[in-house]
Amino acid sequence: MLDTLPSPTRSLSSLASQERSFTFSHFTCEHAWVIGNILRNALRTADAPAIIHISLSSSQTLFHAPSMPGMMPDNETWVARKRATVLRWGHSTWYLGCRFEGDERGFAEYYGVSGEERGKYTVEGGGYPVFVKGVEGVVGAIVVAGLEGEQAHGCIVKAVEEYRELRDGFRSPMRSVTGK
Repeated sequence: MLDTLPSPTRSLSSLASQERSFTFSHFTCEHAWVIGNILRNALRTADAPAIIHISLSSSQTLFHAPSMPGMMPDNETWVARKRATVLRWGHSTWYLGCRFEGDERGFAEYYGVSGEERGKYTVEGGGYPVFVKGVEGVVGAIVVAGLEGEQAHGCIVKAVEEYRELRDGFRSPMRSVTGK
């Protein structure tokens, strides 16, 4: 899968539009479970060890799993940094990486992030915002850590697109068909 992913765009307007086009009507643990498993299966098929993390802005973890053995403890640090960046700035880390041409220092200086706080954020691709219709701001984050940023971003976009196609017209068995 990773070799077949098209390179993500570097156009900021296209990236921002793409992020908003994935606005959910609602977002629950059911959504996270399906998206997380799409990602995990794709990464396992590609023989790519990575950590998949999906959480709400309230810090509630909805999905967290390695794709396969081979994770390093640093991957957890990257999950936290990517998640924090998405939640604070409301864009994917790939968007911010493109905006600052991968320059972590320029990013930090622009936003006045210094000292120890600087290590809490990153512009390395692999963090993606979750938006919900009618809710202002980012509701959660989808993160892949352990891949190159470009691959991680592409993998998340492909998984969310696959999820959207899978869910199109599907009604959860958890909800009553009659609306009761």
